[in-house]
Amino acid sequence: MVVKKYDVLVIGSGGGSKLSTPAGFIGLKAAIIEKGKFGGTCLNRGCIPSKMLIHPANVAHSIREAGKYDISTGVKSVNFEKILRRINRETDGDSRGITKWYDQNNNPTYYKGHARFVSDKVVEVNGTKMTAKRIFIATGARPNIPPIEGLKGTPYMTSTEALRARKLPKKLLVIGGGYIACELGHAYGALGADVHLIVRGETLLRKEDSEIQKEFVRKFSKDYNVHFLQKTMKVAYDKKKKKFTLSLEHKKSGKKKTITGDALLVATGVKPNTDDLGLDTTKIKTGKRGFVKVNRYMETSVKGVYALGDCVGNYMFRHSVNFEGDFLFKSLYLDKKRKKIKYPPMPHAVFSNPEVAGVGMTEDELIAKGKIKGKDYVIGLNTYKSSAMGMARIPDHGFVKLIFNKKNRKLIGAHIIGEEASDMIHQAIYAMTYGATVEKLLQMIYIHPALPEIFRNACRKALDEF
Repeated sequence: MVVKKYDVLVIGSGGGSKLSTPAGFIGLKAAIIEKGKFGGTCLNRGCIPSKMLIHPANVAHSIREAGKYDISTGVKSVNFEKILRRINRETDGDSRGITKWYDQNNNPTYYKGHARFVSDKVVEVNGTKMTAKRIFIATGARPNIPPIEGLKGTPYMTSTEALRARKLPKKLLVIGGGYIACELGHAYGALGADVHLIVRGETLLRKEDSEIQKEFVRKFSKDYNVHFLQKTMKVAYDKKKKKFTLSLEHKKSGKKKTITGDALLVATGVKPNTDDLGLDTTKIKTGKRGFVKVNRYMETSVKGVYALGDCVGNYMFRHSVNFEGDFLFKSLYLDKKRKKIKYPPMPHAVFSNPEVAGVGMTEDELIAKGKIKGKDYVIGLNTYKSSAMGMARIPDHGFVKLIFNKKNRKLIGAHIIGEEASDMIHQAIYAMTYGATVEKLLQMIYIHPALPEIFRNACRKALDEF
């Protein structure tokens, strides 16, 4: 059989499009393989549709809290089906538009189907074999489903189904305590569902700074029900009543209980889409959890085969795979020189309520490394309510926590919980990227009264600790 040859072959149309599209623009013979909808996780079942659902949920939440401003109002009704149909129509339309573009352009060549390696540098899709000077694996990840007794075969939801649902359940059970559970739990809850999170651990968002975790749990638990230290032993589904029943066991006391709901969302992390790529026919290595192993050049154990994004797992964000894709294209095809990837400070955000954002080291990570507060690092923390804008917004939560290196006085970590945290964090991202000291951050003029003054006040408090 004839093996088609390309300069660039990309598997996956999410972050992979950062390579396939510009490769075609500069005249390289390129191809892209996609088995599902164009746009990857972010556009079709991740960050974009979830934020399109969370925004109206935030509006509903704000309406319910209007009483603190002495405004009498309420949410009369929520047309959940119409909200979801609008979201799906928009994202599906964008995906179709990308597909149409690829269909109308001969370069890159678009192959719709499932890609499998048949040898180190030969990939097969729909019976067609192809190779390339460089192959890029960008297959992303999918929801991880835990082996809970009785779960398989029931109509449970993952984030994928939750973002395409048509009916708002009266009572939603959520297994998980990470960002997906907290974001979608808030979205469904703010729109009217009675939400219950079933969490194995003692906190939510366990990767956040511990002070952020504590504040998040305090506020989130006021709005939604959280069951900590609960192990889900069994799932039962009554087809007639259309009800889920979870059998739970407390991880410390051993006390057992059951909880029943109209819908079940499983949000227990993700797993890489590498188990069905035929990697066993190659020398491409993966780790225990299936993530592709790459070196500092983003190259796998097979020369000329690269991997990026969620299937690698260095970072699990769309903005991180965008950075990786841009880096690979620039170094390999514009500069034409292999370079080791060097990530700038990598930010993240959790679009729940409260909203959370962070970049750099947490205090917990510093303590784990043996660093001592006051000797190795200093902290400046300022609450939202202790600000001019706080007087206007009357917040019942929120703060900015900044961590500075004691020796060189540079910002090394920033953690924010509160309104517009995902916007507020950008000042810290810029500061860390360009090595700003606490003095430099205080030289600029901050608009009064605006939320970034909370950041400034945290800098002032940190300065007092040097």
